[in-house]
This record gives sequence, structure tokens and C-alpha cells, in this order.
Amino acid sequence: MLMEVPSRADINATRVLSLDAAGRILDWISWQEAVCLYVRDAVAWTLGDPCLTVHGGHNRLLGVQSTMQLHPIIASTGHCREHAIDPAPALTNTALFARDRHICLYCGEHFTRGELTRDHVLPISKHGKDDWENVVSACLACNLRKSNRTPQQANMPLLAVPYRPSWVEHLILSNRNILADQMEFLVSRLPRDRRPIAA
Repeated sequence: MLMEVPSRADINATRVLSLDAAGRILDWISWQEAVCLYVRDAVAWTLGDPCLTVHGGHNRLLGVQSTMQLHPIIASTGHCREHAIDPAPALTNTALFARDRHICLYCGEHFTRGELTRDHVLPISKHGKDDWENVVSACLACNLRKSNRTPQQANMPLLAVPYRPSWVEHLILSNRNILADQMEFLVSRLPRDRRPIAA
């Protein structure tokens, strides 16, 4: 059976979902970090069909090249603290625009990253906070029109309520190249009120 050799871009875009030994989701890691876990014998278990074959050096005596198959989901041998809470996703413009799907939450139009701004629903000058529950994506025109007012004062109703994404939602939003096995695993761990409804 012939295997298609992934391009350098495919290899560098490949991310492995890292878990602890109990199955707690940690983060995305690069294929290089995954190889290090395998080499250090720090992989407790894996999920999914192998997604990448890494070729190593040649054995001097046998002339055989070493290979290692990486799985899309890898659990390392360590454990998180028993009652550790999921980390809060960092509030960055990239993460915010991904949460709002690059849509201005005032006019409803779709924009590129460079055309969007971070708008504070309750302006900072009115003691609003710079946190997930008080920020939305807004195009420059809407942000300027709203100015230093609340949506009600500006007569610009919000199209959606801002929320802090869960760690799982953040991981889904932060990776454009999620493999099917990874997506199935992540979706099964979304907060119940945010899981897609099966058709």
C-alpha cells in the first residue's frame, strides 16, 4: 500500500491533541513535541488512526531507516492535579474574532481579521471590563458609530451575547487543521448547551 507523503506545509500544520493520562485535555502540541513524548517513553495511550509517519535516521549495521507513527490524540504519562480547573483562554483579538466567527456583532457582516476591532459593550470609560463577557467583534464603522456608548444608548442592539469560551471551544477555535478524530473527541467534551444538534 502506497502512502502519500505529506508536504512540508502539511507536516508543519499538523497539531497533536495532548491529554494527561486521565484523559484531561491539555493543549495542542507540534508533531516535534509529540515525537519527544514517544522517544522519552512518556506516552500512556493514544486515540485515532495514525496521522503522520516521521522518518528518522538509518541503522548503520542494517541500513534500515527508523519510522514512527504519530496518533492525532496522545495522552502523556503525567496527571494534572485532581481538582484543577480548566485554564481560561487568553483574550486576544485573534481568539475574540474566532469566537465571533469574524462577524461584526452589530451589523452582522463578515469581515477579515484586519477589518475587525475589539469593542467593549460597556465602555471602559463607564467602568466596563476588558474581559470575554464584555467584548465583541465589531467592524471599524460600527465601532466608530457606537463610540463611547452602550449598545442601548447607540440604538445598536447586539446580535449575540458575549461569553467566555470553554477551554475546549478555545482549542477548536484556535486550530484550523483539526483532524476528524480530534474533532469528534473535542465535540464530545463541549459544554452541553453548546454541542451541535445531530441531524
